[in-house]
Amino acid sequence: MMLKLAGVAAWFFFITFGIVSAEDPYRFFNWNITYGNIYPLGVAQQGILINGQFPGPEIYSVTNDNLIINVHNSLPEPFLLSWNGIQQRRNSYQDGVSGTTCPIPPGKNFTYTLQVKDQIGSFFYFPSLAFHKAAGGFGGIKILSRPRIPVPFPEPAGDYTILIGDWYKTNHTQLKARLDGGHRLPTPDAILINGRGPNATSFTIEQGKTYRLRISNVGLQNTLNFRIQGHKMKLVEVEGTHTVQTTYSELDIHVGQSYSVLITADQTAKDYFIAVSNRFTKRVITTTATLHYSNSNSPVSGPIPGGPTTQIDWSLKQARSIRTNLTASGPRPNPQGSYHYGLVNITRTIKLESYAAQVDGKQRYAINSVSYVPTETPLKLADYFKIGGVFRVGSISDNPPRKNVYLDTAVMGADFRAFIEVVFQNHENIVQSLHIDGYAFWVVGMDGGVWTPASRNQYNLRDAVSRSTTQVYPKSWTAIYIALDNVGMWNVRTEFWARQYLGQQFYLRVYSPVGSIRDEYPIPKNALLCGKAAGRETRPL
Repeated sequence: MMLKLAGVAAWFFFITFGIVSAEDPYRFFNWNITYGNIYPLGVAQQGILINGQFPGPEIYSVTNDNLIINVHNSLPEPFLLSWNGIQQRRNSYQDGVSGTTCPIPPGKNFTYTLQVKDQIGSFFYFPSLAFHKAAGGFGGIKILSRPRIPVPFPEPAGDYTILIGDWYKTNHTQLKARLDGGHRLPTPDAILINGRGPNATSFTIEQGKTYRLRISNVGLQNTLNFRIQGHKMKLVEVEGTHTVQTTYSELDIHVGQSYSVLITADQTAKDYFIAVSNRFTKRVITTTATLHYSNSNSPVSGPIPGGPTTQIDWSLKQARSIRTNLTASGPRPNPQGSYHYGLVNITRTIKLESYAAQVDGKQRYAINSVSYVPTETPLKLADYFKIGGVFRVGSISDNPPRKNVYLDTAVMGADFRAFIEVVFQNHENIVQSLHIDGYAFWVVGMDGGVWTPASRNQYNLRDAVSRSTTQVYPKSWTAIYIALDNVGMWNVRTEFWARQYLGQQFYLRVYSPVGSIRDEYPIPKNALLCGKAAGRETRPL
């Protein structure tokens, strides 16, 4: 349920939570989280529903809107939602991951207070605890441009959200138990499109008109290739950045990533396959949906369009072709190319390597040899209340230490307003997909082999795409630039969810000593308090 309120109600929430902008519109949501039967593959499974829906309700918003989302947890265990790509400006308390936010206890509720400040684009939300993501609880997020901000393409006739992802038939509690026992997960069983299996979803279009498709890979591990029989796709936006409008016949979408494309109904009036298949795996899984012309009298026919399977070079070439549209406006009227990131001096270089290893006879994953262990007290609350013994800044190093994998609550410190270079080095034989909460970053380079300082000679310092999730190909590296302009405690993680659950993540503490509301909002008055923070006070209501 969503209501748009103003006046007295908006003032009430401004006074109560004290962090939202009174002049910007409000959108109110009331969500109930339950278990229920779902039938994505034709047989009953236990799924996580939001207001009885799987996938969950779509969040529709406009730049700078205040989103007040009251989440009632009707599950028998703690629950949290996180917001992939939403930057939570100055407000990491609302990020909804274990390092920032206390879980919502069974039978209780928590009201998230988010502002989609200076953002546009296509994103999604998901459950962040206890391997709940394998049971659903995810949904799309649309952030439209404000009416006076020009968009670099005509308004489409329709705007569809398409959530794709790999899926297990096995109950998420059994998957979690397998991981807790120190074992790897098998290959997923299927691929879903908007929560349904093969041939179970359709999208209706009218001949001659153009439509926007917002495609997010909300799955658990696999890169997915997306294509439409007989149709081309014009890429227009990636995770909040308007792109150079390149046309593709198929797109690789790595886990955790979101893309917007335009398609035109310019073919013979009939039905066409939408095909999605996994990439870089021995076993190829394909699923389909239907693109239905409203005046069609013919069902889908012909072979399902094939896609690439294990070709790395093809995917790398496509990734390099995705660039920022420098002349288009973003969330503000000034062109996206106004900020010349390539001319800013780097103040620090961080090199991050991923590892898979056995620790005490159990499977673990790590970054720079540290396999992350969550704490009962969220790191952000421990930081705010100055509670000792929860974490140590500097418990993960800037460079791979060349030591065996070990367990720790990894937190890296960084200075507010620093401009840093991060290199993701992947020595493994799988594609990695890495995400940083709180930020969009410029993907300045990627290539095979081992990164060296000479690799900077091939960086794109003019129109690299800005996004929040990037891939790192097998035996390869990816380099990004980040302007650390958002104070808070931010999760850096793999989007390969079993690896994230078993330690391939850490937190980046972006710190300002000033302690000003201009740099960071105060703790929410309604913040849940748990662990060593239990019994303390936030601020008077």
